[in-house]
Amino acid sequence: MKTTTTHAVASSAYRHPLNWLTLLILSCGLACTASAAGFVEDSKATLELRNYYFNQDYRNGTAAPSKQEEWGQGFILNYSSGFTQGPIGLGLDALGMLGIRLDSGKGTHYNPTSTNQAGFVFPTDGDGRAVSNFSSLGLTAKVRVAKTEAKLGTLRPKMPILVINDGRLLPETFEGMQITSQDFDNITLTGGKIEKVKSRTSSNNENLAISGAGGAAGKRSNKFYFAGIDYKLNPNLLLQYYYGGLEDFYQQHFLGMVHNLALPVGNLKSDLRFFDSRPDGRNRSQAGRQEGYRSSGYHNDGEVDNRALAGMFTYSVGPHSVGLGYQTLSGSSDFPFVNQGDGSATYLITDRQTGARFQRAGEDTWVAQYGFNFASVGIPGLTTLVTYQRGDNVKTDRGDQHEWERNIHFNYAFQAPVLKGLSVSLRNATLRSTVPNQRDIDENRVYITYTRDLF
Repeated sequence: MKTTTTHAVASSAYRHPLNWLTLLILSCGLACTASAAGFVEDSKATLELRNYYFNQDYRNGTAAPSKQEEWGQGFILNYSSGFTQGPIGLGLDALGMLGIRLDSGKGTHYNPTSTNQAGFVFPTDGDGRAVSNFSSLGLTAKVRVAKTEAKLGTLRPKMPILVINDGRLLPETFEGMQITSQDFDNITLTGGKIEKVKSRTSSNNENLAISGAGGAAGKRSNKFYFAGIDYKLNPNLLLQYYYGGLEDFYQQHFLGMVHNLALPVGNLKSDLRFFDSRPDGRNRSQAGRQEGYRSSGYHNDGEVDNRALAGMFTYSVGPHSVGLGYQTLSGSSDFPFVNQGDGSATYLITDRQTGARFQRAGEDTWVAQYGFNFASVGIPGLTTLVTYQRGDNVKTDRGDQHEWERNIHFNYAFQAPVLKGLSVSLRNATLRSTVPNQRDIDENRVYITYTRDLF
């Protein structure tokens, strides 16, 4: 049995001006003192068992594989300590993950002849097959002063300019530092720096990149800076501004608004988003782009140049929800985001199941969705969501192209007390596209998850 295991805390590639291992040792040392009552008493731990089946069938194109099909069992142990007592509280979080291959084949694994990239569900072994299992351990030191908290180590950010991908057997994680402050009423301030990423199908920390930079063998950066403010103007209105910048690739500004309006019948949720992305460092110069610091796009010579404007409006009444959205991209490059080519996510309203994301240069997309809660017909715990989106005006050398995607999701959370924490999710997707190098896809996923609080 071959195993790929690289612990996040032991990665020799990870460096930071502040030696965070020293902070971990200090946290643990103080936890053993009399002042550490909160460290132990407020600790929490959960274990998630995730059984995942993935089937993706390419309906056109000749490149191997023509079908990807894998099945695995994941174990995710999440521990979060409390804080030591006193004006400065110290704590420690830990994330242990293990993925076990239940079924895979050389003809249905993502990289049948390459070990440079992870697969869709498992890393690739030396013979081109999926590894038997893979695991990792991530530690996070944390410090709290008043309502400000600093974390150093393994992070799972969920911000408009950087969001983890958790659509496979194990979630994606990042390495770096994040500071979050809620010292001001109705305001949350966030800032920090990311240096490494561990993809959802890997045990290794690696530097960061964007689409177009050459994939696994391409150019990378280990400096992603971010800052943001969330302002809750009132209980129904959230305003957001975020900045994210990947050194030598791009700088990105985000403005967002989420508003909930109670109507005489039902509720209307409005979600507005705007991204402005520009080049940074080596990506600004032709020489730097020739080195490989490039973005994907249309006749842009690899330079980042993108604006993305979107709005999603969802009307809910009783068990029904109906949503309609529109997204338009301008500029000569695709929408840039942290993406090493082995699984990433965006905060676009069009980032759905297949990974197409509908974020290409010039693309205009309409989105429609319908959700239903079956509790209203006597089946509590069962919900469904159907989504359709169509993107047009995709800029290519063959003229403007188009694509569409349809998703059907069924989710059921068991209600019996003895089965509390057990849920099943069935997801089906269809993608059809005339964009060059984008293959038509039929996809099915099955998630069976069980989450239990250990203490």
